[in-house]
Amino acid sequence: MDRQLCIAMLSYHTCPLATLGGKDTGGMNVYVKEITRQLGTMGVHVDVFTRSQNEHVPHVLHDLGYGNRVVHIPAGPEYPLPKKELITYIHEFVANIEYFADSKDIHYDLIHSHYWMSGLAAIALDKMWNIPKIQMFHTLGLMKNRVAQSPEELEGEYRIEGEKEVLKSAKRIIAATTAEYAQLLWLYQADVDKITVIPPGVDVGKFYPIPPDEAKEYIGVPPCQRMLLFVGRIEPLKGLDVLIEAIGIMHQDDEFKEDPFCLAIIGGDPEVNQEQTDMEMARIKELTEQNGLNNLVTFLGKRSQDSLPYYYSAAEAVVVPSQYESFGMVALEAMACGTPVVASQIGGLAYLIQDGITGYTVPVDEPAQLADRLTLLLKDKNLRDQLGRHAVQIAQGYAWEKIAARLNHVYEEVIDNLGSNQIGGNA
Repeated sequence: MDRQLCIAMLSYHTCPLATLGGKDTGGMNVYVKEITRQLGTMGVHVDVFTRSQNEHVPHVLHDLGYGNRVVHIPAGPEYPLPKKELITYIHEFVANIEYFADSKDIHYDLIHSHYWMSGLAAIALDKMWNIPKIQMFHTLGLMKNRVAQSPEELEGEYRIEGEKEVLKSAKRIIAATTAEYAQLLWLYQADVDKITVIPPGVDVGKFYPIPPDEAKEYIGVPPCQRMLLFVGRIEPLKGLDVLIEAIGIMHQDDEFKEDPFCLAIIGGDPEVNQEQTDMEMARIKELTEQNGLNNLVTFLGKRSQDSLPYYYSAAEAVVVPSQYESFGMVALEAMACGTPVVASQIGGLAYLIQDGITGYTVPVDEPAQLADRLTLLLKDKNLRDQLGRHAVQIAQGYAWEKIAARLNHVYEEVIDNLGSNQIGGNA
């Protein structure tokens, strides 16, 4: 292909520029932002369309480099809404994207949508634009339902039906791992010929090993303090309760009374009043108090992406105790910083973490085994250093430029195939 591709990237429910650690901000935000930037370096033009959640933020932001931009599209009230309410405004989102494209006289070659609601918007846009649609789900409703521990955590049938509709309509599905590939085939009976496995990436120019003393000074941690780190949304699927129980078990170890450590939690907003605190944050804080860990556990709230390399590098280990992860962006970022990761042996994490080589994987909901691996790492610096060196080497293979090249190849292949089919159909 000898011309610049023009891509409409859809991230309906969350903005890629949002601060990480909020209720709906995480690995998908990082993915959309970083892949768009990297595609820009390759001469691919991308407009990222997201629902406007703040009327005071400019609707068009050139924050992604190389002319690529985020476009905040009015769709319903311009403030955050629960996901169930967002369904109502997809039609308005679509109409305003069409208006934007028409007013700028932009003709897109392909739609790349993220999460199932963006996929529904892509279906509606395609009725006017008649261009290929590529979909990435990031999480799957049926998988979330399989690990839900309460009725409140269950995804509604409207999401499952929406995902199935998107699967049928998309020209290509990008799965983050072979685990997600299997889940799409097994749970959704997806067309195997549509699925391509391309993992998310990591910015190895930003995430790299920083000397621990320098990292600790930057984030304000005493050089002598040993820190375990959790980064993620505060929601039941992230398994933070299991980590708190594991820390409670470790707290009984006499050696740690002489040589203590702390757990830093990045995510959520710990400063809001009790009435505003969501149920999961309140539950985790209560569990921390019940285990007598208030002096060991620090809730840091949201942190910028730029500060995360310092937190990762300052930590003895990063813990990802999730019950479900389609990939595990936090684990990859930590690995790139040379920090061992202890993670649940599920989903993408089971493929990303090489047990005993770059970190450890443990069964889901097993605080005793999690405590055992974390204890092993805290007591053996040579082991931490060895795992960290291997982690950096593995992470290099996930550099964004390599991932973007693979994705761009899919773009070109899908567009070329469409052109061939149209020529054949017109003959």
